[in-house]
Amino acid sequence: MSNHHTAHRDGPESMAGLESAIRAINKQADPFGIISSQINAQVALMMHPQEFLKAVDDLSSDWIALYDHALRRMLGMPTHEVFEQNPEDARFADPIWTESAIWDIYKEWYLTFSNRLQKICLETPGLSGHARRQAAFWQRNWLNRVSPTNFFWLNPQAMARAIETKGASLQAGLNNFMRDAAAKNIQMVEPDAFAVGKDLATTAGKVIFRNRLVELIHYAPTTKQVRAMPILIVTPWINKFYILDLTAQKSMVKHLTDQGFSVFISSWKNPTADMSDVRLDDYLLEGVEAMVNATTEFCKVPQVHLVGYCIGGTLAATYMAWANKRYGDDRMAVAHWTLLTSLTDFSHPGEIEVFIDEACISALEESMAKKGYLDGGEMASSFRLLRSNSLIWHYWVKSYLMGEKLPPFDVLFWNTDTTRMPQAMHSYYLREMYLHNKLVKRDQLSIGGESIDLNRITQPLYAVTAEEDHIAPWQQCYLIRRDIHPETPVRFVRSSSGHILGIVNPPVNPPKRSYWVADPEANDDSERWLSRAEKKQGSWWPDWTAWLHARTGDMVPAYATTSRKFPALADAPGTYVLEK
Repeated sequence: MSNHHTAHRDGPESMAGLESAIRAINKQADPFGIISSQINAQVALMMHPQEFLKAVDDLSSDWIALYDHALRRMLGMPTHEVFEQNPEDARFADPIWTESAIWDIYKEWYLTFSNRLQKICLETPGLSGHARRQAAFWQRNWLNRVSPTNFFWLNPQAMARAIETKGASLQAGLNNFMRDAAAKNIQMVEPDAFAVGKDLATTAGKVIFRNRLVELIHYAPTTKQVRAMPILIVTPWINKFYILDLTAQKSMVKHLTDQGFSVFISSWKNPTADMSDVRLDDYLLEGVEAMVNATTEFCKVPQVHLVGYCIGGTLAATYMAWANKRYGDDRMAVAHWTLLTSLTDFSHPGEIEVFIDEACISALEESMAKKGYLDGGEMASSFRLLRSNSLIWHYWVKSYLMGEKLPPFDVLFWNTDTTRMPQAMHSYYLREMYLHNKLVKRDQLSIGGESIDLNRITQPLYAVTAEEDHIAPWQQCYLIRRDIHPETPVRFVRSSSGHILGIVNPPVNPPKRSYWVADPEANDDSERWLSRAEKKQGSWWPDWTAWLHARTGDMVPAYATTSRKFPALADAPGTYVLEK
């Protein structure tokens, strides 16, 4: 009797011990779930016989359809595609993948089974939504890796190119491979393709304020008169600021100065190991608060218009809640504000969610503890995995199989000009914002000595999102309407394109893009807003500047670029942006 009870009691304990051991091994060997997510998905599917048999049946049906398609193509008989290719998938865009029977058959087998495996994975029973998406993410990256287009002998374009160039493309491809092997990266653009301050970030201005975290640039006026209220732009510190000042044609800051605004922008310090203890509080107090004070003092005005982009917008929203509590309406130094593709509610943060769980964050924290920061290259690699076909394998094929030179593309150059993240700040940001979503929970965060409640924000908001944004999905960005005070006036925009080109979106003729715009009611959800939003051709920039002109005061003589109290510390783009 006693032995029976002992055995019965030890069973679950042994299983719990085994599970703990497996978790411990995974934490050390596979913290991002690359392998374990696949094993978990397969075990979960086999534990559900009905769904498992359906998956087997679906795969068998695909196999029969593909065999029939292949037979008909080889006999020259009419047939139809088993899998309708996504027109945005550029891998098989060349006509040979359709016109040639053998290449069409190969393409169909790859695409059909890839699609079926992804569907099975995303429908796996017995897993959480996060576990399913994580398994599907790593499976998709493996499927992308084994695409026939990535192998010379399975890529008809690469073979034709080698014959056409009498082997020169293969030699060039080998040279490109050796170049990237030395750089330990599949490069997207030559590291010397541009020079910051010479080719990019060339709008004239001066650094008028600097502390350990940020340089504040004031751009030289390009009009004799400007609006009295200056514009202060808080840029993301996960990248360098000059995405908003790429070239004269693409520069948001130059467009604003040409429209008669006085523009200030943040250029964040690229943190080093000795800044490991820098916190989000410091970015708020020594960053936004210090820049707001410097800007108002420089222009001798009581208020500014505040703009935040990406994580800079998340910080701007945090600052707005903080300042409304600390100063109240009477001493509030921000009259109104703009958000550009910024998350405040992180409950569904886009595809980056696959890296947001306890195991992944703990692994990152262990890595950061050794160095004092998160290396910018590691973050860039994670974001490239989200779009591995276009950001990794496209360059593998073009550089190594085709032997082509890297194109000098300014946005890609900026994208590879990475920055580091201080350990304390980044750990807090990942845990409190992404993992626990506390920014939208009233008074759950204490930052800069104040509890944070977005509902305290009453200043008018202009919010811009992007239709194809996979980093800050537009529906998720829309939730700022719900979280700020219901009486706050809001103008909401959804631009076409993605996280970068939806914002770096200058007016051109003929128009390249379009946008949807409307003023949402406090109780509107995103779909209701969209149903009554007006679609307009072109860039949203003119709509924004018209909104700003109506709110930024009278025209006054243009402010000098520097002053006695704020002398030039450096020419724009400053010194922090050049730090590697």
